[in-house]
Amino acid sequence: MRLVSFGEGGSRVGVVARDGTISEVTDLVSGRDSGLGAMRRVIQSFADIEDGLHAREIAGGGSSLSLLTLSAPVSDPTKIVAAPVNYLDHMEEMQQLGHIDSLGVFLKAPSSLIGHGGTVLLPYSNRRFDQEGELCLVIGKLARNVKVEEAEEYIFGYSVLLDITMRGGEDRSTRKSFDTFTPMGPWIATSDEVGPVEELELRCWVNGDLRQHAHISDLIWGVPELVAYVSSVMTLYPGDIISTGTPKGVGSLGDGDEIVAEISQIGRLSVSVSTVGASFSVTRGGAAGILQQSHEGPG
Repeated sequence: MRLVSFGEGGSRVGVVARDGTISEVTDLVSGRDSGLGAMRRVIQSFADIEDGLHAREIAGGGSSLSLLTLSAPVSDPTKIVAAPVNYLDHMEEMQQLGHIDSLGVFLKAPSSLIGHGGTVLLPYSNRRFDQEGELCLVIGKLARNVKVEEAEEYIFGYSVLLDITMRGGEDRSTRKSFDTFTPMGPWIATSDEVGPVEELELRCWVNGDLRQHAHISDLIWGVPELVAYVSSVMTLYPGDIISTGTPKGVGSLGDGDEIVAEISQIGRLSVSVSTVGASFSVTRGGAAGILQQSHEGPG
């Protein structure tokens, strides 16, 4: 099953029907006054509404996907947790001395989320910004101190995520949390739809040039290990997002670029890039931190 968010602030949820249309399912969940977004209410109520979701998935006859403006699948997670340096080839590419087992994880601001078809706004004219294509997962139930062998029970589904990054010496959470810096989508594919995660492949193109291609099985810490570790540090709630890290092939972005990230069995996420409104950086981190050579072609 594939679920999308659309409407003002992701206020509506739809299921991708077998005829390719989007059947709205927002009415299947109550609690509009709960303070939770529509997708989080669907996730929390999934066991009770699953039959109704399947019925609308089969029936079809909804709206054309092309007529909808999609939001990030989860518009209001309590947190976005991201894995730094979780592929060995990316560690070598960035000339890092360590990887995730010494770095742990970092947080991205939920306000940085945008959906499929959105626009990444580069805030500064004097800094370098890169694309990082990643697999992400969405938590399905309260998770704390989860065991590795039980991690899959806590995963609601998977999506495609772009971790847009400003290069430099500032803290990761700063460089990766600008508004629009976390495109996600186009939907959540539930775990049963995806199958074995280790068999998935990730690809990312910029302006049609393939920059990134990796097998998810190449992750240093796989999905179960990430869920277990993150839940040992912080409580995870339904709708929270964990992004698993990016492989080699990151490269600089500029005005007018088109980024496409695709993960087999999940879907294809596409966004554009703009420098409209860009100003001069007030921090001096551009001359510090990891400074990688400019990307010259497909990675």
